[in-house]
Amino acid sequence: MKEKLLSLLACPSCGGDILLAYASKYEEKEIIEAILSCRKCSREYKVTRGIPRFADLDKIEQDKAETAENFGWQWTHFTQEDEKYADQFLGWLQPVKPEFFAGKIVLEGGCGKGRHTSLAANWGAKEVVGIDLSIAVESAFQATKHLPNVHIVQADIFKLPLKKAFDFAFSVGVLHHTPDPKKAFLSLASKVKKGGAVSAWVYGAENNEWITRYVNPIRTGFTSKINQPTLYQLSKLPTLGVFLASKLIYKPLNKGAKPLANKLFYNDYLNHLGTFGWREQHNIVFDHLVAPTAFYISKSDFENWWKEINANEVEIIWHNQNSWCGFGKV
Repeated sequence: MKEKLLSLLACPSCGGDILLAYASKYEEKEIIEAILSCRKCSREYKVTRGIPRFADLDKIEQDKAETAENFGWQWTHFTQEDEKYADQFLGWLQPVKPEFFAGKIVLEGGCGKGRHTSLAANWGAKEVVGIDLSIAVESAFQATKHLPNVHIVQADIFKLPLKKAFDFAFSVGVLHHTPDPKKAFLSLASKVKKGGAVSAWVYGAENNEWITRYVNPIRTGFTSKINQPTLYQLSKLPTLGVFLASKLIYKPLNKGAKPLANKLFYNDYLNHLGTFGWREQHNIVFDHLVAPTAFYISKSDFENWWKEINANEVEIIWHNQNSWCGFGKV
């Protein structure tokens, strides 16, 4: 933890300022082991292995704990990097461009292994705070600790230990895996100051009826309940089908016979997947099967989220014909 993060922290219980009570271990400019204290209510929070801990996984609700455990395992095993991550990230954030980050204090709701946190930092953000409930924060911290403008915090998105001090908040692929996606969105947006902006990307209800009807029962009843190493191996079988179809059918037809490709099932998304190699496709398939909770949000419901935060200049964009990108100023 970098000491300058203290200026952005607030007690998740009472909103009081967070102070550094004492630190027992430093590594260069990072505080590795310490105790933080709330000026107002005197609650204490630990910094362990460089990460402020505002959530105790042993005390949170079962559905949150299961989601954190499953995704935490994922992001400590799928640690690969891909040169296409930047374009993929911008696809989810549209209409936001890299220059939008310059000079801003940014909050990421659900940072996973920190790949988007790093991109935001490298695009010129003044400070980036990535929060995650899961042990993925361990991977995120290791991936970003060399960046002077990045801070990783373990916290519950519904109880953010942060001040209303951010110029921009975003969440990519996380809100729909929480017990209450809209409530999580409102919590995230509540930390953005007047004149700031919010972005979110969520699974769409439209065009995903086949998933909610056929895949979800398998995910909720079986794949999300087995241990992650076993699922890691089992998920290679559907990944093989997706990989072969995307590489041998969808990608070639979209290059050479677009009118025919447009008639294919789920064409936009599977053509997009064809740009990635085996490792990333396996990650994506595993991601869909491991989640204990997954909601698919309709356009009308998603639009209402932005109305609830009184956002203006709102843009809702249909992404790959299976998900929604949202942007608005507050």
